[in-house]
Amino acid sequence: MSRPVKAAVFGTGSWGTAFAMVLADAGCDVTLWARRPELVEAVNSTHTNPDYLPGVELPRGVRATADPAEAAAGADFTVLAVPSQTVRGNLAAWAPLLAPDTVLVSLMKGVELGSAMRMSEVIEDVTKVGDDRIAVVTGPNLAREIAARQPAAAVVACRDESVAQRLQAACHTPYFRPYTNTDVVGCELGGAVKNVIGLAVGIADGMGLGDNTKGSLITRGLAETTRLGLAMGADPLTFSGLAGLGDLVATCSSPLSRNHTFGTNLGKGMTLEETIAVTKQTAEGVKSCESVLDLARRHGVDMPITETVVAIVHEGKPPVVAVKELMSRSAKAERR
Repeated sequence: MSRPVKAAVFGTGSWGTAFAMVLADAGCDVTLWARRPELVEAVNSTHTNPDYLPGVELPRGVRATADPAEAAAGADFTVLAVPSQTVRGNLAAWAPLLAPDTVLVSLMKGVELGSAMRMSEVIEDVTKVGDDRIAVVTGPNLAREIAARQPAAAVVACRDESVAQRLQAACHTPYFRPYTNTDVVGCELGGAVKNVIGLAVGIADGMGLGDNTKGSLITRGLAETTRLGLAMGADPLTFSGLAGLGDLVATCSSPLSRNHTFGTNLGKGMTLEETIAVTKQTAEGVKSCESVLDLARRHGVDMPITETVVAIVHEGKPPVVAVKELMSRSAKAERR
C-alpha cells in the first residue's frame, strides 16, 4: 500500500490555509508552517485558524509547526503561500531545508518589484530548481468560499505536464476541480494583472460608478493582460480560461476580494495609508501594479488601466481626475 502524498504549506493566510484544507480533503498528509507559535497551537489544538479563517474547522489531516525544517521534510509538494514581495527572502532561508525531489507550488499572484520577475521565476532564481519542478495554482479561488467547500475550479500549471497531472490528483476533491495547463507564463500573468484590474473596479465601485463602467474595465483589463501575455510568449487562449477571465471576474465582482475592497476604500476617498491601516491581509495589486507596469514597459506594451491604478495608488492622483484622463485618451480600434 503506497503512502499518502505529503504536502508542506508555507503560509497560514486565508488562501494558504484553505488550500491546505483542499489537499487534506484530497487525501494528502499536510503540514502547515506558521511563523507564530500561538497560531500553531490553535491549529493543532482546536483545528481552526482563528486569525484568517475563523469558524472554519480544518481537516484532521492538517497539522501545524513553527519549524520550517519539520514542515519541509519529505514533502512531495512544497506549497508557497506568502506575500509575493516576501517570497525571495523567505525562500532563501527555506531552500536548504527542501526535500530533494519536492515540487515547488506557487499560490502567489504577483510580480516582484525591481526584477519584474513572475513568482515561478523568483522560485527558480532562488532555489536553482528547474522549471519542470515548479508549478502554479491559480484561478477564481476566493479563499472563504473554498473553505466553505463551495464548488470551484482552478488551473494547475507546470511546463512538465506530468508534474501538473500529479498536482492535479493531489488537490482534486468533490468541490475543487483543477485543470492542467503548461502555459505557466499566461497563468501567472492572468493572476497578477487581475489584482490590478480588481483595484480599478473597486475604485469605480467606491466612486459610485455603475455596471457599464465595471464591465468596460473588466473587458479592457483583459485586453491589457492579453497584450502583455502575447508579448511574453503566452498562449492567448489561457486568458479566456480560468486563469484569465475566470479569475478576473471573481476578483472584480466579489466583496471577498481583498484587491476589490482595497480599491473601493480608495474610491470612497480614503488615503493609501488609511486603506492599508484597515486592511488585514495583503492586497497583492497594491505593490504589484508598479511591477506589472514595469514589466509592460520592458516589453513595449501599452497598459492604460494599469497606469491609472499606479497614478491613483502611488502618485496620489485623485480618482476623479484619473478617470477623466483615462476616458479622454485618443480613440482607437478595439483590437489594438
